Amino acid sequence: MARSAANSDAFNAVAEPRRREILNYLVMQERSVSEIVEAMELEQPSISKHLKVLKGVGLVAARRDGRQMLYKVNPMAIRPLHDWTSTFERLWKDQLLRIKQRAEGNNATKE
Repeated sequence: MARSAANSDAFNAVAEPRRREILNYLVMQERSVSEIVEAMELEQPSISKHLKVLKGVGLVAARRDGRQMLYKVNPMAIRPLHDWTSTFERLWKDQLLRIKQRAEGNNATKE
């Protein structure tokens, strides 16, 4: 099955680790491209390409402030990612609870 382009949806966009790093960096504060370049230790053209993908799927918003472009996370666009991963969080919590119950049950029979 052919893989969708990174700019087709949020899930494909965050499949790339650098884009996830950029989102993590932007999560608490709006940042300029130069700040992102410095923090990520990548060349500006690479950061710009990643930001273009993230903006294209709506995960980040941009605004111009003089000569700078400032980027911030779009929380509403992140929501579907959060909702989807929450499904697996519940699964793992349930699995860990079962493991704990089995371990405690085995320990109780040995005492």
